[in-house]
Amino acid sequence: MPTHIQRPSIVRAAGNKPKIIEELIGRVNSQTAALSVARMRSPGGWVEPGQTPEFDEYTVVLKGTLRVTSRDRSIDVDAGEAVIAHAGEWVQYSTPSRDGAEYIAVCLPAFAPDIVHRDPVA
Repeated sequence: MPTHIQRPSIVRAAGNKPKIIEELIGRVNSQTAALSVARMRSPGGWVEPGQTPEFDEYTVVLKGTLRVTSRDRSIDVDAGEAVIAHAGEWVQYSTPSRDGAEYIAVCLPAFAPDIVHRDPVA
């Protein structure tokens, strides 16, 4: 029988400004460890600590611009575009534009605080 997800769970976000994470599918909301699906809304000027996660993260930007920084370069991902951050590679997310960004993130396996491996905050 299909599982109907009627509402997301709000998950605490890392970063310098409040960001809203609405997990629809994942370890918190549906007890799904295989993957997670969340809608993110981050304000302009938001930056989170870098991380080296144990999961692939597939991101589709719905509104605004999401900046994805790796050890080699930064990519600005605009509305209607997508990006894949690969497991085991250092990455940092931010929203440089004043209007922020809204995006869907799919993590495989599901996001969990103990497998994201965030950089220490100075």
